[in-house]
Amino acid sequence: MKALILAAGYATRLYPLTKEYPKPLLEVKGKPIIDYIVEKLINISSVDEIYVVTNNKFIRKFSKWAKSVKSFKKITVVNDLTKSNSDRLGSVGDIEFVIKKKKIKDGLLVVGGDNLFNAPLKKFLEFSLEKNPAASLGLFKLKTKKDASRYGVVELNRRNKVVNFEEKPAHPKSRLVAMCLYYIPKGCLRLVADYMKHKKSDTSGGYIDWLKERIDVYGYVFSGTWFDIGDHKYLNAAKKNFAK
Repeated sequence: MKALILAAGYATRLYPLTKEYPKPLLEVKGKPIIDYIVEKLINISSVDEIYVVTNNKFIRKFSKWAKSVKSFKKITVVNDLTKSNSDRLGSVGDIEFVIKKKKIKDGLLVVGGDNLFNAPLKKFLEFSLEKNPAASLGLFKLKTKKDASRYGVVELNRRNKVVNFEEKPAHPKSRLVAMCLYYIPKGCLRLVADYMKHKKSDTSGGYIDWLKERIDVYGYVFSGTWFDIGDHKYLNAAKKNFAK
């Protein structure tokens, strides 16, 4: 199995902090956000290589970071060749880029590079493998439906199958939101390219909404704490409240 960390965004909502510095390398509680993700991936025995996709603007910073990481698993930094927010590929575009560039044929565990959570990934992966050949995504239940309007909102049936998905709805029907955490079985890798041929959105949420109409997609609800580092407010909250 391969793992992919999405780190090719330009984080314009966090300017000036991220004008010349990538968001996943910002520190929370004394270390970069991405380090927390890597530590979780290293502890999954079935993951044999970790890819980090970034852009031309930040490739040197991530390459330098990768050399400093203490990991017995191979970490490969991939440049998606974009140079600014205006020509970015988007999260699904970056997934497709890495699949093609690295000729990935294994199951793929995808994690957003600004995803800060303290629960382990092991149970999510066990859940995902049980649902194979279906795809799976990580979910988090927020305190109120009002808070959910910032995210992709998910509704599950009794079998934890995704039955509805709405990207940033004004009136959310659920408190469950997508975390930018996915398991794509090897049999579903081709569907990433299929989506990109007909895409209406470059977001991973748009892909999930499209995918659930074609194959079964299941959701695993995480416990613990989760911070989506989208702007200064949530970065400051993570720095104050995140517990390792």
